[in-house]
Amino acid sequence: MDSSASPSQPAAPTAAQALSHPVDWDMAASTAARVCAAGPRFTRHQAEREAEGLRRAAEAAVDHVHRLTGLDAARDLRDSEVLVVDRPTWTRANTQAFSTLLGPAFDHVRASRPEEYARATSGFAPTATGVEAGTVLAFLSSKVLGQYEPFCALPGPDGTAPGPQGGRLLLVAPNIAEVRVELNVDPEDFRLWVCLHEQTHRVQFAAAPWLRQHLQQNIMDLVSGMFDKMDTLPERLSAGVRALVRGPGADPESGTAGEGSAELGTESHPASLGLLELVQDPEDKERLAQLTAVMSLLEGHANVIMDAIDSSVVPTVKTIRQRFDHRAATRSSLDRWIRRLMGMDAKMRQYRDGQRFVKHVVQELGMEGFNVVWESADHLPSEPELHQPERWVERIRGLG
Repeated sequence: MDSSASPSQPAAPTAAQALSHPVDWDMAASTAARVCAAGPRFTRHQAEREAEGLRRAAEAAVDHVHRLTGLDAARDLRDSEVLVVDRPTWTRANTQAFSTLLGPAFDHVRASRPEEYARATSGFAPTATGVEAGTVLAFLSSKVLGQYEPFCALPGPDGTAPGPQGGRLLLVAPNIAEVRVELNVDPEDFRLWVCLHEQTHRVQFAAAPWLRQHLQQNIMDLVSGMFDKMDTLPERLSAGVRALVRGPGADPESGTAGEGSAELGTESHPASLGLLELVQDPEDKERLAQLTAVMSLLEGHANVIMDAIDSSVVPTVKTIRQRFDHRAATRSSLDRWIRRLMGMDAKMRQYRDGQRFVKHVVQELGMEGFNVVWESADHLPSEPELHQPERWVERIRGLG
């Protein structure tokens, strides 16, 4: 996919940003761009047509998301933008996002343990970690269909300073086209189906403007806490960055039904071990469990909205869902092994757990009753409530 077809491209992290971290994000971006698979070949005309089709689908999806969610925030999404990108641009956007997201946490560790932090970030270590992070992102770049990125502020009104809030929806055109051809489904229907899920994420953050800061603060507290308590900081900083980049929420394909039966967020789940092995006290484990519950809520809600569309809007929706699920169930053994290794099964579990929660609550309270979840961080489900939604319903009813 020709990246010039996108309206704008995320800038790579600056040298100053890269030097403040135990990972060279510039190296990660360049490594990912260099080794990611090329994807389907398009002429410039085909690339522009594909990008335009996705922009139309993204715009059309908003009205449907508004109708199905009942969230008035869908009427005004000016705090975020839609970008149609290729694979290298997606990896560059994610290195920028990780640099922005992890910066405050690493600054905290640097201030609290300066000598160990200096050893951990000296010499070749940041470059090596950057190469490894870039390789992981390169693999993921061929799997992601779309991604809402809430942690990168958009330029302010004057075009120079970043605004206080903002996000961007990335639609990875070559991957959407590749999967569509593989499934042999209607192009316009498939684009709209994918965009329904992704635009729901965009509306979630617009409906809950506190959510971005809430997640960022909790992630910073988790990362700071688990690195603060490390007895071997230099060795484990690199392991921590790898775990954060790859999981447990690293998979990508909207609406996929994954395999595996282990519970998400438990130590028996191999996909969760990347972060859990670094979490050393009950407080940090509770933070990780709560983050998992919130991400499951967001993914499950998007899937419920995606699947609420009927054939009057997406005529071939049943065919698309059938073939998409069949595709997930018939992956090669190598593909399954790589997905387990990189924590992708955990993401699939998020879709299912969150979807069950949302369906139960909507059945009990209606969509309007469910929507109180966006009013305050206090209304978010805890991890136990996510798995026992009747407890959340009882708590919310008690507030009334």
